[in-house]
Amino acid sequence: MLPTGTPTPAPGLRADTPPDPVRPYASYVYAYPHKTAYGRLDPRPALHAEWADEPVDALSLYLHIPFCEVRCGFCNLFTRIGAPDGLTTAYLDALERQAGAVREALGDRPVRFAAAAFGGGTPTFLTAAELDRLCDLAERRTGVRLADPDVPLSVEASPSTVTADRLAVLEARGTTRLSLGVQSFDPSEARAAVRPQRRADVDAALERIRRSRIPVLNIDLIYGIDGQTERSWTHSLDAALAWRPEELYLYPLYVRPLTGLGRAGRAGETDPEWDARRLRLYRHGRDHLLAHGYQQVSMRMFRRADAPDTGTGDHACQTDGMVGLGCGARSYTSGLHYSFDYAVDMREIRTLVDDYVGRPAADFAYAEYGRRIDEDEARRRHLLQSLLQADGLHLPVYAERFGAPPHDHFPGELAAFAARGWLDDAAPVTRLRLSAEGLAHSDALGPMLFSPAVRAAMAAYSAK
Repeated sequence: MLPTGTPTPAPGLRADTPPDPVRPYASYVYAYPHKTAYGRLDPRPALHAEWADEPVDALSLYLHIPFCEVRCGFCNLFTRIGAPDGLTTAYLDALERQAGAVREALGDRPVRFAAAAFGGGTPTFLTAAELDRLCDLAERRTGVRLADPDVPLSVEASPSTVTADRLAVLEARGTTRLSLGVQSFDPSEARAAVRPQRRADVDAALERIRRSRIPVLNIDLIYGIDGQTERSWTHSLDAALAWRPEELYLYPLYVRPLTGLGRAGRAGETDPEWDARRLRLYRHGRDHLLAHGYQQVSMRMFRRADAPDTGTGDHACQTDGMVGLGCGARSYTSGLHYSFDYAVDMREIRTLVDDYVGRPAADFAYAEYGRRIDEDEARRRHLLQSLLQADGLHLPVYAERFGAPPHDHFPGELAAFAARGWLDDAAPVTRLRLSAEGLAHSDALGPMLFSPAVRAAMAAYSAK
């Protein structure tokens, strides 16, 4: 049974003025703590010491490629537009130096990677030969077995970079999932989101992917774009469904500072009418996919019922470590999350990329930016990473790890969720699971679980 009591006000991202806790789009929580809560680590901890007592039998490997051919109006990722001659080669050289230093820091014990991903940016910005080199250095320097069917490899791509020669490399190197950023099949909506693309090029890219032997295609779509209606949203959904993708991700549009839309003065982050429209479009999209044989995995992710699951192997994001390579990648141990410095502004990103490619191998043996994870933050992370999935939290696993059920640690927050109908009363007794309405409000619910210290650090970063 859930504890009873009066719901407590939800903490927001600002340390001083909590927002309305029922706003459905407070913040997209894809990792906790967010990189904006990281700080400079002084002195720099040595990676070999941080990894010395960590289990390394089911790690996840992430390689970050910080290049795109264009920057979409909504994008706040760590990525730069284009690359001067020689920069991608220099970047791969630095990536190889980092990979060697990190593998050495993991020690002489057997290390096993259970999953791998290439993200960005746009990894397929690299040429076919460079993609081949990326796979080579990952295997040679880290020991990951990309061609092993038990090690899923996910790669992000854009329509203009999904060429036949690049696809041939990815297919040959064991890619199990290709995620294509389409965002909208409606040309006017793509322009409104400042995403230059032609529908013919999108369809040609999808045709090439479907002719490949990559088993899982994911298509990303965005709702809440200016001018988007339920009719045009349905058009994009049906255009995607025509390709029978194994997965679909539906993202609400966010407009963040320093992005193209943000610089253009696009308002609405606190507009209740925009919130209501996005929520209405989300529900329409969710119901449309469920009616077409898809299962909901999270607020954003939908998987075709008969599709193969090539997710993360036996890697568990709540407990297992992650090795991130590249200037925008983050790594996780049980006690430390770390990365390099983070930026959204294009000039700052160029500076950070240039700094990364000039580093000697010895420099990669240390963590520079990060955040220590104490017991409270570990509990919050475990709860968030589990509860925001449709399957929910396995209560016995949580209790075994932390010595008590989550209701003992988060009584006010869980009571607030229950009072709003965000928890599934029909869940098995061993599960804490969100209701359909709870999943719809994932971007409100997640920030309500941020610790005061993390909220303060994020607010300080935003105030810079």
